[in-house]
Amino acid sequence: MGDLRDLYQEVILDHSRKPRNFRCLEEADHRVDGFNPLCGDKVTLFVRLENGELKDISFQGSGCAISTASASMMTEKLKGKSTQEAMRLFDEFHDLVTGKAGQGADLGKLAVFSGVCEFPIRVKCATLAWHALKAALIGAEHSVSTE
Repeated sequence: MGDLRDLYQEVILDHSRKPRNFRCLEEADHRVDGFNPLCGDKVTLFVRLENGELKDISFQGSGCAISTASASMMTEKLKGKSTQEAMRLFDEFHDLVTGKAGQGADLGKLAVFSGVCEFPIRVKCATLAWHALKAALIGAEHSVSTE
């Protein structure tokens, strides 16, 4: 089990140090700012939708390793998915990090966040970008907060 935790930490650190899709998306249809007052994490999520599909998704911001890695891995997972599939994955990820679900089989590499449920204060770090995503998909134009 120790080797698995080490692997999980390695994946999270890799995405934190070299986040994927970390850029402003000029042609975004939706832009949502998110803030986690407990940790100080800030994220701006950019989404470009086309025919009900996430054609492109990116983010910018600053935050802890968990917040940055979660946003990075989320953007990789969701690019090209339908909005319905993205909402389903939001629910699955949220259940995973809050300890309400099993292994998160459909989440792929995002399952590395399964241990977050052992640290309740870190759940908000892991879900910040996801809450911004949900707001973008429902067309909200306001900022989101984890509080």
